[in-house]
Amino acid sequence: MDFTVQVAGKTDVGCVRTNNEDNFGYDTERGIFIVCDGMGGAAAGEVASQLGVSTVLSYFRQAATAGAYPAFERLFEDCSEQANALGNAVLSANRIVYQTGLADVRQAGMGTTIAAVLTGGKPVSIAHVGDSRIYLVRDATLVQLTNDHSLVMERVRRGLMTAEEAAVSEMQNVITRALGAEPDVQPDVTDVEVIPGDTLLLSSDGLLRHVSDDQILEIIQHAPSLQAACDALIEAAMAGGGSDNITCVLLRFGAQTWYQKLFSESAPPRTRESA
Repeated sequence: MDFTVQVAGKTDVGCVRTNNEDNFGYDTERGIFIVCDGMGGAAAGEVASQLGVSTVLSYFRQAATAGAYPAFERLFEDCSEQANALGNAVLSANRIVYQTGLADVRQAGMGTTIAAVLTGGKPVSIAHVGDSRIYLVRDATLVQLTNDHSLVMERVRRGLMTAEEAAVSEMQNVITRALGAEPDVQPDVTDVEVIPGDTLLLSSDGLLRHVSDDQILEIIQHAPSLQAACDALIEAAMAGGGSDNITCVLLRFGAQTWYQKLFSESAPPRTRESA
């Protein structure tokens, strides 16, 4: 069965920060959707997150033009070719962010998280580095598909800290992996089965600090549209304190009829990159 994919996204500076280091982007024709949360002095975080988004989008746009993926520099075991392409696109973004940081002392040490979804085939593929997350909403349940690369969540996984303790820890900002921090990085890459009616949420941690899983599920289930859900999620994070930049992208999968497929093949692609 072919799928339709609806998408909406939004980013906000929040209530405390003066600049927005988050970025998001998507290209519906290539089926690629990305959220990045940058870090670094001055405006370097904004540069890193923008590079993360633009490099991954360019990887798949160039592959579409060439008619094939570039040769993979790394193979991710037990993953589809599509997932391997996504993982290698993330490696390419890491290299670009790292090299850009080396080339300009003002951007030295910059980095960014990334959460990305590729929907070109079945199953869909996901990849992430850092503590930006991907969730699946299905049948009134919210399931986290990614594991944070952060100090506190590493301790939770080892049984050294509870999830409740992690949520209030002063170390929750310390991430253990980021794009651009080192010459190489290990993204988590996997394939995920989706069915019509499923919704995927890609989010920076600025949302997750202030909005509970139950709130997220309630908003996504009852909002009249995906864009309204994005608006409501950000409003909820702002109401909770808005201590960081806030970004979310929502994808909703539907069954595609033959006439929708015919239309989609002749329609122009929808693209978006946040400023």
